[in-house]
Amino acid sequence: MKRSITMLVAGTAALAGCSQGGESNAAGNIANAAASKAAAPKRSTWCFFKDAETKGWSAAAAPGGTVTVKGKGHVNDPRYRAELGQSEVSGTRASVWLAWGENRSYASPDNWWDVTFAVPGSAGVTDVTVMCGKQTIAELKVRR
Repeated sequence: MKRSITMLVAGTAALAGCSQGGESNAAGNIANAAASKAAAPKRSTWCFFKDAETKGWSAAAAPGGTVTVKGKGHVNDPRYRAELGQSEVSGTRASVWLAWGENRSYASPDNWWDVTFAVPGSAGVTDVTVMCGKQTIAELKVRR
């Protein structure tokens, strides 16, 4: 009995050692690919807003330094609303994206939505770009 258990353990160890190098490298490659996908946020490359459907953009810093971007977006379909999000900060520049979101409440008057977004980690930001897909909607200087 001892001998069969010893042989089973030795055989399992031998089989585990046979394919470790290739599998661990493949697993590492898969993990690296997944990490790089997670690092790059997905943004729509299409903009559903026409030029006349956005207005009133401004950017101001709060006393704590956080930059808040405000504006308006028009959405004809009351099932959806305009929203800002997915910010990106690089040095003294920040970008925020305007998009459609699901409306789970009442419609906005005349379908114009007030949008506001506080950009995280934006204490040193001086310029903000409002994007919609790949299109630039507004270039803003931050009021302090």
